[in-house]
Amino acid sequence: MSEFKTGLTYETKRIVADSDTAAQFGSGGIAVFATPMMVGIMENAAMNCVGPYLEEGQTTVGTHLDVKHLAATPVGMEVRARAELLEIDGRRLRFKVEAFDQKEKIGEGFHERFIINTDKFLKKIAEKAQSS
Repeated sequence: MSEFKTGLTYETKRIVADSDTAAQFGSGGIAVFATPMMVGIMENAAMNCVGPYLEEGQTTVGTHLDVKHLAATPVGMEVRARAELLEIDGRRLRFKVEAFDQKEKIGEGFHERFIINTDKFLKKIAEKAQSS
C-alpha cells in the first residue's frame, strides 16, 4: 500500500437508461436517474480510484455514505461520477464524491471504504450463511 496517497482521483461515466430510473428501481415514481444508481456510480469511482494500488488478495468494501442528490437527470443523458481520496487511516479510506450530468452537478458527498482481505471476507460470509 505504499503507493496510496491522498489526492488520487478517478472518474466513471454512464448514459442513463430506462433501467436506471427511480420508477424502474423502485425508489420513486418518476423516470429520472435514481438516487441509488447515482450512489452506485459514486462508489464505483471510489473503488476504481484505489483498485490499482491494492495488494494481491485485497479489495475494498463500502461502509459509509453521506450523499446529497441535488438535481434530476433524464434518460439518455450522460452522468459522470468523480471520487477523490481525501484521507487514509490504516485500512479506512475516505473519499469526496461528486456526480454531474451534462448540465450541472447532480450529487455530492463523502464515502468511506475499508481495505479487506478477500479470502478472509468470503470465508466469514460463507460461515454466516451456514449458520442461518
